Amino acid sequence: MKHNVLIVDDHFVVREGLKLILETSEEYQVIGEAENGQVALQRIEQLKPDIILMDLNMPVMNGIEAIEKLQEQHSSIPIVILTTYNEDDLMIKGLTIGAKGYLLKDTKREHLFRTLDSAIRGETLLQPEIMEIVFQAKRQATPKKQSTSNSFPSLSEKEKIVLQAAAYGHRSKEIAFDMGIAERTVKAHLTNIYNKLGVDSRAQAVAIAVEQGLVHI
Repeated sequence: MKHNVLIVDDHFVVREGLKLILETSEEYQVIGEAENGQVALQRIEQLKPDIILMDLNMPVMNGIEAIEKLQEQHSSIPIVILTTYNEDDLMIKGLTIGAKGYLLKDTKREHLFRTLDSAIRGETLLQPEIMEIVFQAKRQATPKKQSTSNSFPSLSEKEKIVLQAAAYGHRSKEIAFDMGIAERTVKAHLTNIYNKLGVDSRAQAVAIAVEQGLVHI
């Protein structure tokens, strides 16, 4: 059975391009589209998609507002942000409030599907070179914390290794192979990390960890 995708973007050409790519997949199918966040919320209620590709900068209601509305409704549908290089602040906000990941609008086909696969699994595929751009802006805008140990419970050495690998975009299976442990053990470490950092997604954990200096990218 294919996963149902809703595309939300105010540019017709972007929506059509994504549809053409997704039509080549045996795993995904586009069941609807929307030109802004307000229409997206209606489509989500009607269509119940398995995953959402969400633009950030849209008229009427932008992607951030739409994600916040979905969070208020306790929606569990994974959201992948569609963004450009000049939307770093919006991207950070989107990841912070619950988006599972992001894609540049000119991303390659292979990376699109890898990102969707990760989001469906509840994971986030992060590109280190893009994360560096994103969190560079975040570090400049946020005063340096004097001590991370007072802010969060300490992470174990294995948890730090797992979190660092997650920051570099490695999937749970890859982390497990590199560490010589079971994939379920990696997921258990991630759950502990989320609990300690007070987050519920890999993207949020990495965002906080980079900001606090717990990991480096």
